[in-house]
Amino acid sequence: MAPVDVALIGWAQTPSVARASIAEPQLCMQANLAAVAKAGIERKDIGFTCSGSCDYLTGGPFAFVQNLDAAGAWPPIAESHVEMDGAWALYEAWTRLQLGDIDVALVYGSGKSSPSDPVQLYPQQLDPYYLAPLGLDPASIGALQARALLDSGRASEDQFAEVAARSRRSARSNPNAHVRGDEDAADLAKADYVRAPLRAHDIAPVSDGAAAIVLATAERARGLVERPVLIRGIEHRLEIHQPGMRDLTRSPSTAAAAQGAGLGGGRVDVAELCALFSPQELILRDALGLDDSVDVNPSGGPLTANPVMATGLVRIIEAAQRIADGTAGRALAHATNGQGLQHNLVAILEGVS
Repeated sequence: MAPVDVALIGWAQTPSVARASIAEPQLCMQANLAAVAKAGIERKDIGFTCSGSCDYLTGGPFAFVQNLDAAGAWPPIAESHVEMDGAWALYEAWTRLQLGDIDVALVYGSGKSSPSDPVQLYPQQLDPYYLAPLGLDPASIGALQARALLDSGRASEDQFAEVAARSRRSARSNPNAHVRGDEDAADLAKADYVRAPLRAHDIAPVSDGAAAIVLATAERARGLVERPVLIRGIEHRLEIHQPGMRDLTRSPSTAAAAQGAGLGGGRVDVAELCALFSPQELILRDALGLDDSVDVNPSGGPLTANPVMATGLVRIIEAAQRIADGTAGRALAHATNGQGLQHNLVAILEGVS
């Protein structure tokens, strides 16, 4: 059976902030309502809904259920959830649309991290025997990855600072960014370490926020919006959980996902990369074979806005926006889950002709 072409027809995100004044279901509702309105559909048109979030953030089992209020769960809806970034909710919805019995789906991702302490929280998601007792939070693992990259001779701390400085400058035009700035890379490189060799600017902020996307079959999309954005290819790949058993300076799962998504079919104009630490952008560029002609993270990327569990979905939104506004003809969006670029998803987006 030939694959069903799927397009993005509506999307929205809330501003990324350090501490949202409203509850997570309200964040989701803001994003969902805006995405559905942009798509020009009614709620009854949605054949499938899928969400992505993390119960660890609120400390309660099945905490995601309360977010269903934002999807309008009555009358009953066809719904699913992934304990992952919302980008993987999009992958599930894309797969569901392949069955051909529905033509519209809603996906959303959300996280409100401000009530919790990430340093204490995130180690609980690691291997309970060898990693969790060490208290390895994401920044500590990011620092180990950065040190490995420096020791390989393929990067320098000055390059880390250049990534951060460029990201902050790009974020000045992004109304949803959590962090913006116009600092010189040389000045950033003089800052104190937070987790050596990482400084504060090398580490993504922990943001509250939500994002949503409406998907439709390409055939349905043409009758709903003027400029739908086609998912030309999408794939994800997973590496071993234990970071000590893989080369942290490379990301073979990203390269494999990109190949599966069809990156080799032509160059991309824009790439939105889910690099939560500045060294990861260098690793991802290498894995994807991106040269300096590609505009990487024109939104500022995760170093300037990191709504946990929606950051990858935001990368897809930001890439789609470049297609929709005509500033890019072909774009790549990347999302990651796990520690040290363990699990990676790549989507290739193009305009619908």
